[in-house]
Amino acid sequence: MRRVVIIGAGISGLALAFRLKQRVPHVHLTLLESDSRPGGKIWTERIDGFLVEHGPNGFLETKPSTKELAADLGLTNDLVSASEASRRNRYLFLNGRLHRLPNGPIGLLFSRCLSWRGKLGIFRELTRPGRPPNHDESVADFFRRRMGQEAADILGDALVTGIHGGDPEKLSLASAFPRAAEMEARYGSVIRGFLRSAAERRRQARAEGREPTKTGRLWSFRGGLRQLIDGLVQALPEALTCGVRVRFIRALENGWLVHGEGQQRWSADAVVLGCPADQAAEVVADLDAALAEDLAGIAYNRIAVVALGYRRSQVPQPPDGFGYIAPQRTRRDVLGVQWCSSIYPNRAPEGFVLWRALCGGWNRGDVVDWDDERLLRAVHEEIRLAMRVHDDPVFHRIIRWPRAIPQYHVGHGERLNRIASRLRQHRGLYLTGNAYRGVALNDCTEQAILLAEQIARDLQTFPSNPHHSEDSPCTVS
Repeated sequence: MRRVVIIGAGISGLALAFRLKQRVPHVHLTLLESDSRPGGKIWTERIDGFLVEHGPNGFLETKPSTKELAADLGLTNDLVSASEASRRNRYLFLNGRLHRLPNGPIGLLFSRCLSWRGKLGIFRELTRPGRPPNHDESVADFFRRRMGQEAADILGDALVTGIHGGDPEKLSLASAFPRAAEMEARYGSVIRGFLRSAAERRRQARAEGREPTKTGRLWSFRGGLRQLIDGLVQALPEALTCGVRVRFIRALENGWLVHGEGQQRWSADAVVLGCPADQAAEVVADLDAALAEDLAGIAYNRIAVVALGYRRSQVPQPPDGFGYIAPQRTRRDVLGVQWCSSIYPNRAPEGFVLWRALCGGWNRGDVVDWDDERLLRAVHEEIRLAMRVHDDPVFHRIIRWPRAIPQYHVGHGERLNRIASRLRQHRGLYLTGNAYRGVALNDCTEQAILLAEQIARDLQTFPSNPHHSEDSPCTVS
């Protein structure tokens, strides 16, 4: 029997284990999680009738992998889509007021987010020569080159803030937004590329006799994203052990030995590091110093999630949309606010609203260290300015993530190439997680499929491992 040890039981490790079990039913899987619970940053609490997400708020339907995973777990009937208004109505907080983001190029003509000079710079993107640089380029450099300084300062910053909470001057376009880089390379213009892609989707839908689907819709579950984690855990009986810290791994002649605290040992044919990159670096430090150095070089930002509940009567104009972003260059105490009860149903009790403020990010990580009282006061002041809400919230919950979202800084692609080169020197050692090829939930579930297929193929070629027995995954010495 083949044995695989996966270190880390976040969505990446759990989804990989599930997909691998589908492909190799008789594989013996062991998932080791250092935290007291699985799921990583995906977790949901129901408190006083408010449904609070600790991390991600949903997943987009731009990739099918998460909806397919939900279907395989029998969770399709529990899927809930975000409101149409949350797809259409998104805002920026600039100059003391909310500005609705345009839904397309034509909407830019009427938007107050940009001056006429800034709008002209964006439309000139259609005619600028499509000559991508032959070096890794930051998101800010890309926006400046294609659309001008104002678009970089406002739209580029907002894009990076909303998805990565990072610095557009540091984040790599090719790694963080590979589709934009691909559009420029293929069509000579990002705007033209997206327009042609949308037209192609409509043509394909008509040819197949169906209505074109709207891209960008967000999905979750009736009970929040934790339902996906619970479903995966239930599908993997006896595989998961929480509260286990892996100290290091050791290569054997035909396999691996995973060392935990004390006398804990697990033998395996393959080991997957599904933990955050800095933890993975610690695990492989004695095995491969160069690999550990590259893993440790992947930076993370810091985020505080502040969930607030208000009486609907306290809100002068209850919002109908997704929420708003404050570009990081404005250096405000809040990166953005999600109007959770406007996005999904049953997120707040009747007569109340639930919002989530996200604070910190790459440039304001100090905010995460503020005590609860100071943080709540700062968030409420921001909401007062943006939403004209003066009364105090009736509910709050604060979640701090000192290691929140991995940052794909310029040079990330070269780093991944070096990591891949080092992994080729260690047969049966793999990496997964959002630190490498996509930070979103969809990216993690898609990578789980690809890596499961690779491991399934590789296991067929590995020699037998004499260091583990058939009846126990754990050997204690």
